[in-house]
Amino acid sequence: MTTTWIILLRGVIPTGKNKVQMAALREALLQAGFARVRTWIQSGNALVDTALTREQTGERVARVLREDLGVDLGVILKTAEEITAVLDGNPFDGLDATRVFYGLFNEAPAADKTTELEDMDFGEDQLRITDQAVYTYIPGSAARTKLNNTYLQRKLGITLTFRNANTLSKLVEMAGEA
Repeated sequence: MTTTWIILLRGVIPTGKNKVQMAALREALLQAGFARVRTWIQSGNALVDTALTREQTGERVARVLREDLGVDLGVILKTAEEITAVLDGNPFDGLDATRVFYGLFNEAPAADKTTELEDMDFGEDQLRITDQAVYTYIPGSAARTKLNNTYLQRKLGITLTFRNANTLSKLVEMAGEA
């Protein structure tokens, strides 16, 4: 059985040591045996079709990144259904949707770490953590929030990458295209 995996790379930046050209990523993934490889924007979003398990796919993608592209990045894998559930689970419904950010991970953080973080006061910024995602509502500048990816990843002890609703919706749409 073939699964369409949505690949979310943690730490891709337009320049510097974690720069990944999407054309090079597509080619490397094709060469690694994945089918229907496609990417979305320049920030580390890809889709592949494969019969491999989640674990096997993650290991192969990480190896391709290291060996073929020379980068060591976190690899988060989701299905379209899982991302749809994350979008549907947005606890900040009714707030400015453009200021809600969705943190995705492969393994849910430990309950004691989530409780400790959720009990903290982040001012106008808000945080909710579920078994599916880390949700942040940041009404001000995302560049100035304490609830950034690095901080949350360190506090939760997991690899985490954030996307907005538009990007996640587009990836779900792409996954459904024949």
